[in-house]
Amino acid sequence: MAKRAHGPRQGTRSILKKSKTERSRVFINRVMHPYSEGDSVAIVLDGAQQKGMPHRRFQGKTGIITGTQGRAYIISVSDGNANKTVVARPEHLRPME
Repeated sequence: MAKRAHGPRQGTRSILKKSKTERSRVFINRVMHPYSEGDSVAIVLDGAQQKGMPHRRFQGKTGIITGTQGRAYIISVSDGNANKTVVARPEHLRPME
């Protein structure tokens, strides 16, 4: 019997899975979207891009961009009663209206 994995990406099979129509497509508008400080964004993980992917517990959360770190953005997210800082690349972000 195999031991259960306890890695940082455990239990992500359904979260990181893409539909048949989304496979082998590059969403260039998600990568090139210009964000500025104070913008509200949703964290939506892209399983095809592993670089700059935040932890799966932040999937579906919304936050506010507070700065940049290289190509990535620093996002302030409320997780319960605590405010947390998430560093994510723009492939894993979607703008909120």
